[in-house]
This record gives sequence, C-alpha cells and structure tokens, in this order.
Amino acid sequence: MGTSLHLVTDTITRRLVLIGYQLHLSVRDNPIMEELRPPALIDAFELLCFFDDTIGHLMWCVPFFLVLFLFFSGCFHHRTQEDKMPPAAWMLLLPSAAYYWFLMAEGQTFILFIFTFFAMTATVMHQRRRGLVPDANGLFMLYSFSAALLLLLFWVSCLWSDGVLRKKHSGLIYIPQPRAVYTLHTQHTHT
Repeated sequence: MGTSLHLVTDTITRRLVLIGYQLHLSVRDNPIMEELRPPALIDAFELLCFFDDTIGHLMWCVPFFLVLFLFFSGCFHHRTQEDKMPPAAWMLLLPSAAYYWFLMAEGQTFILFIFTFFAMTATVMHQRRRGLVPDANGLFMLYSFSAALLLLLFWVSCLWSDGVLRKKHSGLIYIPQPRAVYTLHTQHTHT
C-alpha cells in the first residue's frame, strides 16, 4: 500500500516537474500551483504529498526496519568464535550505508532509523551479558548504520545554513531531501 501511494505521487510529481514544479518548495509555495484552477486542487495535491511523504513512507519503512531488527537479533554467537567481517563485507559497507542515508534523507525516516539503531545497540548490550557477540552479519549491520549516521551528519552540516531548504524542512529535525537539493542547486546546470 505504501509503495502504491509512492508510485502514484511520483508519477504526478514527475509530470509537475516537467511543467515547472519546484521540489525545494512546499506545495502551496510553488509558483505553478498559483496558476492552478480551481484553487481547491491545491488541497488535493497537498493531501497527495502528505499520503506519500508521511503515510506511504511509514507504511513501507516500519515493516522494513522491523525486519532488519528481527534479522539483526539473530546475528549473535558465543565470544569464543571469531568476530570479524570478511573483506567482501567491507567492500559493501559504503553502498549499504549510502542506501540507509538515502532512506533517511529522501524518505524522511530518521526517527524510524534511529529507533532501530538504538534497539540494535540495546540488543548488543543485552546479548553481551549472556556471553554473545554480533557475528559478521551483525557487525555489518552495526557498521552500516553507524556509517549512515556519519553520512547524514555530513549531509546536514553541509546544508545547515541553507535558508530555502530550512523553510521547506521546518521542524525539530532538519534533514533536507536530496531531490530538493538537486532542484534548488544543480538542476539548472543540467537543463
């Protein structure tokens, strides 16, 4: 259901972008929406964006992070066994971290991500008392989540003083979406 909401909104948004919609602005602040007749359609577009950006992402990401946590909770073994990641896992660490960064930034799922990361950390502390440590899969997930947080901190610090993005992403947690950054700063160089 969340994917369906996302696909419908992406289809409509793509068409709007082709006729001048600016992703770094809110629906009401977009110049193209001022020309829309009847004006009540703006409410429909706001509702569509709400369903996509809030409800659709939650419907997709809550089960996803739950499955990740359930997988992680089975990635432990006794301390006597070797606990290091193979070289292939180190090569996949950056793409995995970039994927989680994209989920947090574009999908605005930071709260779900951080709760999952805290649950993983609590699980590690609980399992250590039982004499268990994360295996290679568990270490890979912990390192991927940690690297994703570092990427997110770098992303936010680079865009911290951007007033236009701050207006679009006004709230307690400021994480600009990559597509908004693209349309604001780089799209005009590619057209």
